[in-house]
Amino acid sequence: MELLIMTYALKTSCAENIIGVIPYFPYSKQCKMRKRGSIVCKLLASMLAKAGLTHIITMDLHQKEIQGFFNFPVDNLRASPFLLQYIQEEIPDYRNAVIVAKSPSAAKRAQSFAERLRLGLVVLHGEAQCSESDMTDGRQSPPSVRGSTGLELPWRQQAPFPGIELPIMMAKEKPPITVVGDVGGKIAIIVDDIVDDVRDFVAAAEILKDRGAYKIYIMATHGLLSADAPQLIEDSAIDEVVVTNTVPHELQKLQCPKIKTVDVSMILAEAIRRIHNGESMAYLFRNITVDD
Repeated sequence: MELLIMTYALKTSCAENIIGVIPYFPYSKQCKMRKRGSIVCKLLASMLAKAGLTHIITMDLHQKEIQGFFNFPVDNLRASPFLLQYIQEEIPDYRNAVIVAKSPSAAKRAQSFAERLRLGLVVLHGEAQCSESDMTDGRQSPPSVRGSTGLELPWRQQAPFPGIELPIMMAKEKPPITVVGDVGGKIAIIVDDIVDDVRDFVAAAEILKDRGAYKIYIMATHGLLSADAPQLIEDSAIDEVVVTNTVPHELQKLQCPKIKTVDVSMILAEAIRRIHNGESMAYLFRNITVDD
């Protein structure tokens, strides 16, 4: 709301260009329609456009397709060069490491890291709990036929007419977590874009530890680390969690010394400078492929 109010104040003051620097774009995980829910990311994009933004600088959107929600330019910068540099300089014997995707959906990002570091790729398949797409949102569709008063609900909310049988989608049965690849005697580096609820990372670390990995790192761009995440990391088999400073997490670092920070302010500052001077942004996207 503060960003929207400031943007609108600048718009009503006849600013020619209003550029928003949003390193972590909020609600970026809510970019798909789940059941009959809303696409909150699209709503936020519309609100920012209506308030008067003409350009956005952000970093590692959860899905690159989010840029299509906006009707003005969006520069989606990448933090991967900084994380790759950290791996090469701060992880001893990183040549004996493998890049791990904790789910098949994260395999593209993990493959990008593995190819650039010339390392092997390991994928964890299966879920210990329901995925985000299968979680209930507290509603029933269609609702029960009778309301709390015992009255018949409108026909639009009732089950299909008698004699009509609609096919029911079979529920998914997720297998136990299995490791596709060899991690025995190696360093496991789990890569993702957001670290928020760390329970799935902790579960993945335990599986990798059981399979023979002797060190486990987590590399991510946005370290939200909400709720009791620092304590869970401290008590887990994870050796280090490396995130960038797109989100402030100084308090979490005091609670858990395993959390390390990589500074990405340099690329944000360069993007601001280039836009202000009317220079090309292509230099900041060199060697970045469609899958990155």
